[in-house]
Amino acid sequence: MIDPVASPYLVPFDGSLKIANTQTAPDKKGKKKALKAELGEMVKRLSDLQEVLYAHNRYSLLMVFQAMDAAGKDSTIRAVLSGVNPAGCQVFSFKQPSKEEYDHDFLWRTSLRLPERGRIGVFNRSHYESVLVVKVHPEYLGSEQLPEPIAKRKNLFQERYASIRDHEQHLARNGTVILKFFLNVGRDEQKARFLKRLNDPSKNWKFAAGDLAERALWPKYMDAYQDALNETSRPCAPWYAIPADDKPSMRLQVATIAVEALSKLDMGFPTLGKKDTAALGAYKARLEAGE
Repeated sequence: MIDPVASPYLVPFDGSLKIANTQTAPDKKGKKKALKAELGEMVKRLSDLQEVLYAHNRYSLLMVFQAMDAAGKDSTIRAVLSGVNPAGCQVFSFKQPSKEEYDHDFLWRTSLRLPERGRIGVFNRSHYESVLVVKVHPEYLGSEQLPEPIAKRKNLFQERYASIRDHEQHLARNGTVILKFFLNVGRDEQKARFLKRLNDPSKNWKFAAGDLAERALWPKYMDAYQDALNETSRPCAPWYAIPADDKPSMRLQVATIAVEALSKLDMGFPTLGKKDTAALGAYKARLEAGE
């Protein structure tokens, strides 16, 4: 396991995070053109590191994104991973569970989508939905087919946090680098983005009536996020609460953390032994001779 990437947005490991005290906007808003140029550099570095990760084939990287609606998950994933070889990356979006998924424990569906060694895996929403959305809407527990005594336990979510911590520690012990990003958008900024979707016919499809219903539950969601981040931000699987009101700055922060995490890994391109190296020389001679 590697040490967490140092960042002003790293969620502390002692459970002391207060959502109300976190930033939704960066301290200083940079110029869009300069931020875009910096992001381009980070995307190139991430591409180079992904190539080594793929060839080394010992580690994997899992990037988890959670956020309120309109925080910019999709666009951030697209921007940060724009230079990565698709053969070495896989993105999965987790929405309402299917009947089959409800017939398994809450970690099952994301476990099926974990990245293989050498790959970058991205979760757009994740196993955390079961301690976020389900905590805000406890009526959803009825769909999970849990035995009644379990569903009614007062410490149900504490048990789920423990399961998540154990699960993520197991993954880290076996070579998966885990980075979890809470894209921390402000309530006023979400409103502005919702209005932009409603005013732009090409973006109307992104808006649903349910978005307003969930927005009305903002305080409950903030409580659920605060609990989840405090309970599960650990050195082996840290959370980063990234200010999301300014998308260019947010994307750069995410890309920088990913690059720094991969840079910490002891990995390189495979090297050949003397026998195989000598054989390559023979193959080269044959090709140069006209074969």
